[in-house]
Amino acid sequence: MRAWYKVARADEALVIVGRKQKKGGTGPISNVTVIRGGGAVVNPITQRAETLSLRARQIMVQPTAQSIQGVTVDVTGVALVKVGSDNESIARAAERFVSQDKAIEVFTTEQLEGALRGVVATLSVEQLMRDRQELSDQIATLIKSDLEEQGLVLDSFQIQGITDENGYVHALGAEEVSKVKRQAEIARIDAERQIKAREISTSEETLVEQTAYDKNQAAAAADVGEARAEAEQAEALARARAEQGVLMQQADNRQAQLDADVKRVADAAQYEEQKKADARAYSRIKDAEAAADVQRREADINEYERQKKADADAYAQIKAAEADAQKAEREAEAIRVQAQAEADAERARAQAEADAIRLAGEARASAIEAEAEALKKNQEAVLAQRSLDVLVPMMTEFAKGYANVGNVTVLSGSGEGGATSHMAGEAAMGMRAMFDTVREATGIDLSGVIQGNAMGRGIASGQAQARAEQAAPAAQAPPAEPEAPAEG
Repeated sequence: MRAWYKVARADEALVIVGRKQKKGGTGPISNVTVIRGGGAVVNPITQRAETLSLRARQIMVQPTAQSIQGVTVDVTGVALVKVGSDNESIARAAERFVSQDKAIEVFTTEQLEGALRGVVATLSVEQLMRDRQELSDQIATLIKSDLEEQGLVLDSFQIQGITDENGYVHALGAEEVSKVKRQAEIARIDAERQIKAREISTSEETLVEQTAYDKNQAAAAADVGEARAEAEQAEALARARAEQGVLMQQADNRQAQLDADVKRVADAAQYEEQKKADARAYSRIKDAEAAADVQRREADINEYERQKKADADAYAQIKAAEADAQKAEREAEAIRVQAQAEADAERARAQAEADAIRLAGEARASAIEAEAEALKKNQEAVLAQRSLDVLVPMMTEFAKGYANVGNVTVLSGSGEGGATSHMAGEAAMGMRAMFDTVREATGIDLSGVIQGNAMGRGIASGQAQARAEQAAPAAQAPPAEPEAPAEG
């Protein structure tokens, strides 16, 4: 039942032929059932299930057509086509394309190329170049009904390019390009003319400014000459005043020197006192420096002790880490030795099992060889023994046929035994038929073998009983001397 259940993928529709369904839910009954987004049980004897892809197909068309002017152009377009989403469209598409999915692209390509040639024949090349969207809309409208009849939907259609081998399209573009180039050249010339006029205007303004500058420079030179003369006069007057000032300064300096000599004697005692004060200040400075040096040395000693302690702690941590590493290494070595021992034990156990299997195989081979040797020497006896071994299972299987029988009605005469005798006779006949089949297939007479075995068992039983009777009086009588063995 699980193999009968069919499920379509998300972009597929399951189409079942042989199952009745109403079109549109209320329309006429159709023998085609469409299932989307689910599954259904399909009887492979009376029904057939197919899947139809609902994905959009991109189709490229490149037909050659003639415009209304008789110009041959190559039009390139791209369309997106898919199967309609409603059940009726899917049923229509399934009737035509379910066994040949590629036919959808072939059919759509032919329809698009035909419609494209028909629309291009009604337009000029200029209209084709200018109104591509209108061209696409006309083609889509033209083939919409044809596609719907086949269960297909045109999602979009776009014109990608229009070319021709005669250069007509290029000529249209060349005329526009020439026009644009002419406009650009005119604009460039106008710009250069404006730049030249601007340069001339700027030169004139520069000349006027240069003339005014020169006039100003000449007036400034006259003013400078007059000012230079006045400056020379003022310089001579200033020099004379400066010389007079120097003489007066020299006189003042001489007086100051005399005053200084007098003052030097008076300031000697003050100088001595100042010297002592400087000595005391110097001593205080040296004492402060010595105290600072002592403090610095103590700080250095403390820092050294702290560093020494930090080094000792670091050394202890390193030693502890080395000890941990050695311990981990020893543990790893112990694990490796234990794993090696376990591997050796596993290898020994596997070797023992292999030896046991080998010895069992050798024993089995010896037994088979002994059995083959016995079969070679006593073939008939061994075959008879094997036949007797399988006789009981064969009779068991033969009896199973009667185990499924409920009531048995025997129609026979009123002889003795009735149904029991009849069933025993049936069993005896079946056994005789089986014995005859074995005799014809192998040449072994199972009835004779059974009789021989029974006679052998009787003789063996009688001999054993006789030996037991002889052994009983002998056990009660005193032991006698052994007789000499008879010859022969």
